[in-house]
Amino acid sequence: DSLWEVYGSTELSVCTVLAPEDQLRKPGSCGIPAPGVEIQLIDESGELISEPGVAGELYARSSALFETYYKSHDQYLEDHRGGYQTVGDIAYIDAEGYYFICDRKKDMILVSGFNVYPNEIEDVVALHPGVAEVAAIGVEDGVTGEKVKIVVVRKDPSLTQEQILAHCREYLTGYKVPRYVEFRTTELPKTTVGKVLRRALR
Repeated sequence: DSLWEVYGSTELSVCTVLAPEDQLRKPGSCGIPAPGVEIQLIDESGELISEPGVAGELYARSSALFETYYKSHDQYLEDHRGGYQTVGDIAYIDAEGYYFICDRKKDMILVSGFNVYPNEIEDVVALHPGVAEVAAIGVEDGVTGEKVKIVVVRKDPSLTQEQILAHCREYLTGYKVPRYVEFRTTELPKTTVGKVLRRALR
């Protein structure tokens, strides 16, 4: 009962906290704003998001906010908005005001003007019993801007591309279904804390 989950970053410090009693009833949530922290979710047109379930870029404001990036003040200003700062995380809130991190803005895939979050694709593909690991990335396309590609490490060596795509069509809207599937025999590149390095795959 003493384990508290927190979300934050070097730049923003601790932003949200999830109390022990909420962890089972709010799976996947990073909690509510920490004391002294204000959070805004902003859509692509710069408007404030207030309705539940709508994803936007997370901006935070508190006394613990950092002051600027070393030798990169322009980047600091680019990520700044009226006292609030972002590190490019995408999130949404539920009806009770609990926050859920969806993805990273820089990893977002833009298909025919629609935002596709790699985590959503990966979560669906990972449900297939024949998949050991998966990462979703965007690849350039002259018509749609980008298309979704998945890189898969198989648990079942007989798993085919068509089986994976059929599985995806059951759970994903048409434009989110991967157009390319690449199988790898070695594990995907990861950071020291075990997160898949999508930029290395790109």
